[in-house]
Amino acid sequence: MEPKKKLINSADNCVDEALCGLVRASGALSLLKGHRVVLRSDLGNLRGKVALLSGGGSGHEPAHGGYVGAGMLSAAVAGGVFASPPPASILAAILSLHNAGASGVLLIVKNYTGDRLNFGLAAEQARNHGVAVDMVIVAEDCAFDQPSKAGRRGLCGTIFIHKLAGALAEEGCSLDQIVSQVTEVLKGIGTLGVSLSPCSVPGSLPSFDLPPGDMELGLGIHGEAGIQRSKVASADKVVNTMIDHMTNPDSQSHLPLKSGDSVVVCVNNLGALSCLEMAVVTRAAIICLESRGVEVARVMSGSFMTSLEMAGVSLTLMKANQETLRLFDAKTSAPAWPTVSSVCVSGRSYITNPEATSTPPQADTHSEGPLSPLMRQVLGRICSTLLEKQEELNSLDRAAGDGDCGNTHAQAARAIQEWLQDHVVPGCPGKLLSVLAGLVQEKMGGSSGALYSLFLTAAAGHVSEARADAAAWASAMHAGTQAMKRYGGADTGDRTMLDALCPAVDELRKLTAAAPGGQMAVLQAAVQKATSGAESTRDLTARAGRASYIAAERVTLPDPGAVAVAAILKAVLESLEGQK
Repeated sequence: MEPKKKLINSADNCVDEALCGLVRASGALSLLKGHRVVLRSDLGNLRGKVALLSGGGSGHEPAHGGYVGAGMLSAAVAGGVFASPPPASILAAILSLHNAGASGVLLIVKNYTGDRLNFGLAAEQARNHGVAVDMVIVAEDCAFDQPSKAGRRGLCGTIFIHKLAGALAEEGCSLDQIVSQVTEVLKGIGTLGVSLSPCSVPGSLPSFDLPPGDMELGLGIHGEAGIQRSKVASADKVVNTMIDHMTNPDSQSHLPLKSGDSVVVCVNNLGALSCLEMAVVTRAAIICLESRGVEVARVMSGSFMTSLEMAGVSLTLMKANQETLRLFDAKTSAPAWPTVSSVCVSGRSYITNPEATSTPPQADTHSEGPLSPLMRQVLGRICSTLLEKQEELNSLDRAAGDGDCGNTHAQAARAIQEWLQDHVVPGCPGKLLSVLAGLVQEKMGGSSGALYSLFLTAAAGHVSEARADAAAWASAMHAGTQAMKRYGGADTGDRTMLDALCPAVDELRKLTAAAPGGQMAVLQAAVQKATSGAESTRDLTARAGRASYIAAERVTLPDPGAVAVAAILKAVLESLEGQK
């Protein structure tokens, strides 16, 4: 079995290159030479304040380097992928902060044995250098009912501590004050993860095996096993299960949460969930908590502490009061901290009702006119023609599209037929075209529906009861065609319906100068141009529409859209000829 391919240059250099990428992309960060340490580039601003240092194995990006900035961490130290950073680099980071004039250094450490040992050793060495150092250990994992001697793991809740401690440090609080405040807050933080896939360290095989269709609850951010495997359920069910487990009083590692409590929620992408899935999970988390009487004060959703490319999510809940929220809302320049609204999520009205728009023109409010019977007859003929041609158009479309061109035209025809049964045809042609545009837009669907609706909407303004002569219809046809071209992006020669429509419309423009006796001849010539235009699409290469994605040699039949347009124009002609 091959290791999973990753878009890196080499497994050996990926951590250093990733840190370089982070720092080069941010104007406020720098690298400590000879170490995997990301520092604030304005270390002088730390003078007299407590500096914050965190870190851990790489592979959890943007943690922890992305949280370096004013109002959060002063520095972050990185180990190899999923490996604790070496004590020498941790010490070098502490001494850099001390030498910049920091009054003390707080180490924020996730509860893993390697991290505790290496940060602990560096802290002891720093004390021997006369540095005031303290350490806060984050252990907020809610997975295990009875945690082992190693205790609960440190997960995404760590970044809440970065944020709150960072805000306190920025305000000038002492090391002792910060430690005592965040220690209290830590009692009200809990995290639980769920994953649909394992992850793999660059150059290695996946960390564990998870069959397709299964998910694992309570796993760690290094791919350590969780507490329960089950079939993947819906997002709502998964979130409900997670929050049930996190708040279950029978578990020693539960988060005590009761109705009336206020929380900050972090929905953390473990690496490979799509943004769409994340938004669905975020909605589920808010609804689930509110249904239990919990007030959701703030929500952050995104990738905050990942596990390489693991397809999973963790939920972190932090019980909040006004002081916690004040610190949470304080400004930071850390590049990975999101812009979070300071408005309480629960209780906010989040639906905006649309402004009352003018209702679409309903023809039954219009009166009939002299042209109504003729327009009804022409429309009826167009509809029956399109229904007759349904299978022919589908068959042409199967060669170059998704085979439903006949169905979409028939859908429109049936919608118009139903409308004709229940409504009078308005005497104003422009009003009729507007009604048809609305019908087609609603009932036809697809790009055909949009194109016909565009055509009819643009044409509607050029004909009225007072202006319904041949020249007006010609200019309406021209305006409709121009709108199709402008918004559809196609032109004649692109193998679309325009190859039938444009030559016909050009011919119809002769109506502006034609004598009344010569108008039918112009219409006949226009229909002929549409028919030959549709036929000519056999030899054209599609440059627009779905057919443009099909190999040209496979498309030897005429374009179904062009054939439909020619059939519509022919139906109009036959209907008018029948009047004579």
